Amino acid sequence: MFIARVTGSVVSTQKVATMTGHKLLVVEPYRLDDKKRQSLVTTGRTFIAVDTLGAGENDFVLITQGSSARLTPETKVLPIDAVIIGIVDQVHIDKFSVYSRNESNDR
Repeated sequence: MFIARVTGSVVSTQKVATMTGHKLLVVEPYRLDDKKRQSLVTTGRTFIAVDTLGAGENDFVLITQGSSARLTPETKVLPIDAVIIGIVDQVHIDKFSVYSRNESNDR
């Protein structure tokens, strides 16, 4: 499981029947800044994840990948390898708040 930021969406009108009605989002994984350890920084990668929670652009989300992505009731029959399983409210490392959803409206 890891943290990613929603950076966009994908629209696909032609797809396998089991994927009809599922929102696809472009997500960018983030990691803890290894030098300062007081902020999250991008890993520079992007991929597509199925959204089962209603996440929006710029939200930080929890992602699970691989076969674990098909272990939720909503995704058990889907041909996917990445799913959003949570919307992040806050991230604390040591004594620092490195992310707060309430304070990130300027993103």
